Amino acid sequence: MIKKLSLISLFTLLPASYYYAQTTVYAYVKGQDGKPVERAEVDLEQSVDDVTADKIGYFQFVDLKPGHYLITVAKPNFESKIVEFDVTADEKRKDLGVIVLNNSLGSDAGVVVIDDSANDTEDGGSAMQPTVGLLSSGRDAFQNVSAFELGAYWFRPRGVDNRFEDVLFNGVSMSKNDDGRIDFSNWGGLNDVTRYPYENVDNITPSEYTFGNLGGVVYYNTRASSYRKQTSLAYSFTNRSYLHRAMATYSSGMSKNGWAFTVSGSRRWGDQAIIDGVYQDAYAYFASVEKKFSERHSINFTGFGSPTYRASNSPNTQEVYDIMGKDYNSYWGWQDGEKRNSRIRKVFEPMFMLTDYLKIGKNSNWTNTVSYQIGSDARSRLDWFRGKDPNPTYYRNLPSYGLVTADEFREKSQIDWTSLYSQNNNIPVETYTIGINPDGTPKTIKGKRAVYTLVEDVNRDKTFNFASHFDTRLKDNWKLNINFNYQNLKSDNFRRIKDLLGADFAFNRNAFNNDVQYNVDDPNFTVKVGDRTQYSYELTKNHYSLNISSEVDFNKFNIIASIFSSYSESQREGDYKSGILILQNNSKGKSAIYDALDAGLKGKVTYKINGKNFIVYNGAFFSLAPTLNELYINPRAVDYLTPGVKNQIINSNDLSYIMRGQILKLRLSGYYTTVSNSTEISRYYAVVADQTGSMNTLINEAMTGVDKRYIGAELGFDVKITPTLNATGVASIGEYKYTNRPDVYSFDDLNDFRSYGKANIKDYKIAGTPQKAFSFGLKYNSPKYWWVGASANYLMDQYLDFSALNKTASMYTDPGTNDTYAGASPELIQQLTAQTKFDDQFMLNANAGKSFLIGKYRMGISVSVNNILNNRNYVTGGFEQGRAANFPQLLEESQRETPHFGPKLWYDRGITFFTNVYLRF
Repeated sequence: MIKKLSLISLFTLLPASYYYAQTTVYAYVKGQDGKPVERAEVDLEQSVDDVTADKIGYFQFVDLKPGHYLITVAKPNFESKIVEFDVTADEKRKDLGVIVLNNSLGSDAGVVVIDDSANDTEDGGSAMQPTVGLLSSGRDAFQNVSAFELGAYWFRPRGVDNRFEDVLFNGVSMSKNDDGRIDFSNWGGLNDVTRYPYENVDNITPSEYTFGNLGGVVYYNTRASSYRKQTSLAYSFTNRSYLHRAMATYSSGMSKNGWAFTVSGSRRWGDQAIIDGVYQDAYAYFASVEKKFSERHSINFTGFGSPTYRASNSPNTQEVYDIMGKDYNSYWGWQDGEKRNSRIRKVFEPMFMLTDYLKIGKNSNWTNTVSYQIGSDARSRLDWFRGKDPNPTYYRNLPSYGLVTADEFREKSQIDWTSLYSQNNNIPVETYTIGINPDGTPKTIKGKRAVYTLVEDVNRDKTFNFASHFDTRLKDNWKLNINFNYQNLKSDNFRRIKDLLGADFAFNRNAFNNDVQYNVDDPNFTVKVGDRTQYSYELTKNHYSLNISSEVDFNKFNIIASIFSSYSESQREGDYKSGILILQNNSKGKSAIYDALDAGLKGKVTYKINGKNFIVYNGAFFSLAPTLNELYINPRAVDYLTPGVKNQIINSNDLSYIMRGQILKLRLSGYYTTVSNSTEISRYYAVVADQTGSMNTLINEAMTGVDKRYIGAELGFDVKITPTLNATGVASIGEYKYTNRPDVYSFDDLNDFRSYGKANIKDYKIAGTPQKAFSFGLKYNSPKYWWVGASANYLMDQYLDFSALNKTASMYTDPGTNDTYAGASPELIQQLTAQTKFDDQFMLNANAGKSFLIGKYRMGISVSVNNILNNRNYVTGGFEQGRAANFPQLLEESQRETPHFGPKLWYDRGITFFTNVYLRF
C-alpha cells in the first residue's frame, strides 16, 4: 500500500516540478578584439539580482523560470548591448553564446582626445566634462557629444564650470583648495591609465564614493591588477598646444605569487603650434604596484606626476586682432634669434598614494587610502621698477591712442628683450645701504639695480589626505556606502626673481606707492635670482567630511539617497610686514581661524517602465564653503576677509526620460538649479585715486551675495540607421543668469576697502559658455574595423564677462558732488553698461580610423579634425577691462571709433587636428 501511494505521489508531482523547472542562463562577454571584457554590468529587467561578468567575461543567472527576458550588458567605454531571449520549460541550461561589445567612440583610438591646452588658461578652466549613462556604463549620447564635439569649443553642459566638478583618485579629491578647481595637468599625458574611470556619474547624480557637486564625479581606481595585461605603445601628432606625444604603458596582470605592476610614461612637446610663441615640453609618469596577500586583502602603491613646461598666449583687444590677426600673442619676443615667452607655466605636483583593499565577510569591502602631494606651480611674468610697461599691447602703445601708426605698431608688436637688457645695463652702478654690520658700520651693496625683471608667482603646496570607503550589501537589493575624508593643506605662496635680465639685483620696494618696502622688517631691500620679493604668505586648511549613501533596488523602482557633512578651518600667515601703514597690523603673522560647516543631501529615483524605458529624478540641496581665494580678498598683502563672504547654497533638480533600445537610445532632461550667496573675485591692475593723488596698483574686486539661476533642457539621441550607420543628435537649450543685485567691494593699497553698493546685474547672463548648443553627427562603423564620422555643431548665446564696478551706482555718481553726472540718463547708462553678446557660430568636425589584428598584436590609427571650415570668428572667452570705471570715461570710450580699453578676447584657433597610432600586445 505504501509503495502504491509513493508511486501515485511521484507521478502526481512530476508534472508540477516539470512546469516549475528553473533554468541557468549564461554567456561570455568579449570585445571586438576577441578578448574577455571583465566587470561588465549585466542588468536583468525582470529581477533585482543584477550580476557582473568575471575576469574571463563569464556571467550567469540561475533559477530563471520559463518566460521572455531582456538583459542589458554595459561597460565603460563600450557600446551597451541589449539581448532578448526566451526560457522554455525543458531547458536546464541556456547558452547565450558570446556577447560582443563594440568599442564606443574614442574608447580606443584617441580620436576624441580634447586639447590638453584646455588646462592652460590662468583660471584653470577645462573642457573636460564627467558624464555617464544610466548604469554607470559609459557616456550616453548627450554627454558623449557635449564632451568631445561641443566641449572642444568650451561648451559646458548646464553652464557648470570646473569649480563644480569632482575627480577622485582612489577616493582622494583632486580639487585645489585655493579656487576649488581641478588641475588636469597633474596627470596630463597619462591617457592610457585614466581612460576607463571606475565610476563616472553626471551632474547631480549621487556617487558611491563621495557626495559630489553640480558637475558630476569621475572616480579612478589605480589598482595595478585592475588594468588589462598588455603592453601599449602610441604616438600622436597634432597642431594644438604641442606637436608630438609619445606614450608607453605596461601592465603585468596578477602573478601567481601575488604581485601586479602597471607603469606608464609619456612626453608631449613641440614649438610650432597655431598660436605664435606657444610651446610646451611635458613629461608624465605613472607607477602602480600591488601586493595581494589573500583573496580578501591587497595593498597598492601608486605614484604619478606630470612635470610640465608650457608657454601661454595672451587675450587681446579687437583692435590688436584687426592689426595682427587671430594668431597673435603679445607675451613673446625674439632674443638671440629664438622666441622667448615671458609667460611660462612650470608645474610639477607629484602624488603618492598607498591604498589598502580589504574584503570583510561575503558582502562588505573596506578601502583606505593615504596620500601625499608635494610640488609647485610657478607662473612667470615681466615686472618693472620705475620703468614703462613693456607689454606691446599696453594701451598707450596702440594706434588708437594716437602716438603710433598701425605699421609702427607691427614693427614693435613683440616684447623687445634686447631693449630690456639694454635699459638694465644703462642703470649706473651705485652703492646702497641695506642694514648694519655686527660692528655697527653700514652694510652696503654695490651694483646696478634692475628696471625690468622676470618674476614667478609660485604656489608650493603640501597636501596630506586620508580617504576611507566602506560598502556593504545589507540585503541582495540594498547597498550602503560610507565615505570619510580628511585633508591637511599647507600652501606656501610667494613671488620670486627668476631672471634679472642683466642687472645685479632688484629692489623689494613698491614703485607704484612711493617706493615703500614690501617688508619693513628686513633692512635689506635688495633681492637676487631665487629670492622672494613683493609678497610671501602661507595658507593652511584642515577639512573633514563624512558622506553616507544607500541604494535600494525594487522591481520597478531604484532609489538612492546620499547625505554629507563637512567642517573646515582656514588660516593665513603672512611673512612680510607691509610698508603701507594701513596694512601693517594685518599683513604679518597668523590671522584668526575661519571655520565653516557644510551639509547637504541628494536623491535619485528611477522608475523602470520596462527594460527599455525609464523615468529618472535627481535632486540636491547643499551648502559649499568659500574657497581660499574667495575667503581672503587680497591674501598677498593682508589677512582681511572678503566683506559679506558666506557659504554658497545650491539647490538643483532634474527630471529625465530615458529610452535604451537596441535601435534608439535617447535621453530628454529638464533641469533647474539655483546658487545663492556666492562670491566672485576679480583682480587686475588699474589707476586708482584719492584726495592725495593717484597710482597704478592691484585692484581686488569682489561681488558677494551673488544669486544665479540655471534652467534648461537637454536632448540626446543615438539611432542605429543600419547595422553599420549611426546618427547622433544633441540639443542643449539653457538660460544661465544672475537673479539679484549683489554687493560690490574693492580693496587696493591706497584706499583700503571701498564699498560701491549694489551691482545692477540682475538678468545679466553668465559668461564662459554658449548657453545653447546643437550637434548632429553621422558615424559609419565598417565590419572590417574602420570607421568615419562627422558632426555639425551650432553654438549660440555666448556672452562677455563684465566688470562689476561699471555696473554700480558709483559709475554714474560724481564723487565731488555725490550727484549723478550731468547727462547720465537711465537710457544712456543702460546703453553704456549693456552686456555684449557674441555672434552665433557653426563648426564642423570629422574623424576616421581603423584598427588591425595581426596575430596577438593590435594596431590602430585615427585622425580627428575640429573646425574644418576654419571659423576664426568664434570667441571662446573674454572679459571687460575695469579701467573705465566712471561715467565720463565710459562715455568717452563709447564715442571713440576704437576704444582704449576694449574687452580682452580669446578666439578659436581654427582648424586643429589630432592623429594617433597605437600598438598593443
